[in-house]
Amino acid sequence: MVKKWFALMIALSVLVIGLVACGSSEDSSNEPSEEPETSDSEEATGEASGTLEIFSWWTGAGEEDGLLALIELFEEKHPEIEVDNAAVAGGAGTNAKAVLTSRMQGNDPPGTFQVHGGAELNDSWVAAGQMDPLNDLFEAEGWADKFPEELIELVSKDGNIYSVPVNIHRGNVLWYNTEIFEEHGLEVPTTFEEFFDVADALQEAGVTPLALGDREPWAATHLFETVLLGTLGADDYNKLWSGEVGMDDPRVEEAAEIFIRMLDYVNEDHSSRNWQDASQLVAQGEAAMNVMGDWAKGYFVNDLNLAVKEDFGWAATPGTEGTFMVITDTFGLPTGVENPEVVKSFLAVLGSQEGQDAFNPLKGSIPARVDADVSKYDEYGQETIEDFKSAELSPSLAHGSAANEGFLTQVNQAINIFVTQKDVDSFVDSLKQYQP
Repeated sequence: MVKKWFALMIALSVLVIGLVACGSSEDSSNEPSEEPETSDSEEATGEASGTLEIFSWWTGAGEEDGLLALIELFEEKHPEIEVDNAAVAGGAGTNAKAVLTSRMQGNDPPGTFQVHGGAELNDSWVAAGQMDPLNDLFEAEGWADKFPEELIELVSKDGNIYSVPVNIHRGNVLWYNTEIFEEHGLEVPTTFEEFFDVADALQEAGVTPLALGDREPWAATHLFETVLLGTLGADDYNKLWSGEVGMDDPRVEEAAEIFIRMLDYVNEDHSSRNWQDASQLVAQGEAAMNVMGDWAKGYFVNDLNLAVKEDFGWAATPGTEGTFMVITDTFGLPTGVENPEVVKSFLAVLGSQEGQDAFNPLKGSIPARVDADVSKYDEYGQETIEDFKSAELSPSLAHGSAANEGFLTQVNQAINIFVTQKDVDSFVDSLKQYQP
C-alpha cells in the first residue's frame, strides 16, 4: 500500500499552476560520507570551490538549529566553499516561496532550495523544466538502497531523480502538556468523541484546551487535514488526491463540521499567533494541546528546554492511529546555476548518514535514510522511526505533497474565510470547485 500510494502521487502530477518551493538556509554541504560510497562522489561533484547559496525558510526555532549544524558540518568538509544562507522567514515558507518564484521566473535561481517532495517538487519546478536530474549523484553516492524506494519515487519524475530528501516529518501529531493532563486526571484522546470530552473538561477547569496559531493560514489547513485524515481513513484520504474520492463525499462535510467545532476550544488570539506561539502556550501550561508537525518537538527541546515525556507528550491526532502523514524536505539542483559542482557537494553531505544525523535530531524530524544511527535520536525520534516503517502513509496537503500549489493556495484562502465565517456549506462548495 505504501508503494502504491507513492506511485500514485507521482502519477498525480498535474500541470504547474502556482509554482512553489521553499527557500534556503545556510549551507551544509557535502563531501562523500565516510562510507565507501562517498569515494566515488568526486566523479559526480567534481572539484568544488566557490560560493554556495542555500535558500530555505528555516529561520524558526529548532529548524534553524538543525540547519546551522548541517552548515557547520559542510564547512568543515569544504572550507574552500563560501556559504550564503539565504533563508527567508515566514511560516511554512509562505514568504520564501514568493521570493523563490520571482527569482526562478527571472532566471536567477539560488544554488539550491528547500522544496517538499511530491506535488510541490514535481508539478511545479520539474514540470516547468527548471530542475536538473541527480541520477549521477545518487549512483556515485550509492544511495539506491540508502533511501526507501517509495521515497525516491516521490522525488522522481519520468525516470529521473530531482532532489535529495534530508528528513521525514510526521504531520498528524497531537502534542500535550503532561502536567495538565495529570493534574486533571485526563487520558490523551484517540478519537474525536474523546477529544471533545477532554476539551469540555479542560474548559470547565479554566484551561484552554487547544492552542492554535494561524496567523499564516497554513496552520489552520494543517489542523483541518488531520481531521480529514481521521474522518476518511488513510485509503480514502489518499484517494481524494487521485479523484477516486470526491470532495462531495459526506465525510468531507463531516470533517469540516468537526474542525469548526474544534475552533470553539482554541485560544481567542489564534489569528495573531504563529505556530511557535501556539506551541509555547502548551509549553507554559496556558493551553493543554496543540496539533502540529514534529518540528514542534525540536522547538520544545532545543529552544524551550523541555524534557521528552516529562514536560510534554504526544500521540497521533484523533482517528489517525496507525497512519503517518508524510512531509519530506528536499534540496535539488536548479537548471542554469553557475556552480553545479558546488551544489552537488552540498547535496552529497545533505544526503550522507553523517549529515542527516547532524540535522534531524535538532530539527525534530527523523532521517530519510534507512541506515541512520538510531542512538542519536531521543525517545520520540526512535518511536517515530519505527512508526514510519509500519504505518499507512498519507501525503500532506498543507505542506505541498498531496496536490498542486494552485489548489493549496485556494484551500488556504478558503480555510481563512471558513475560520472567520464558520460556514460549512460554503467551505465544502469551495473544496468541490477547487479539487484537482
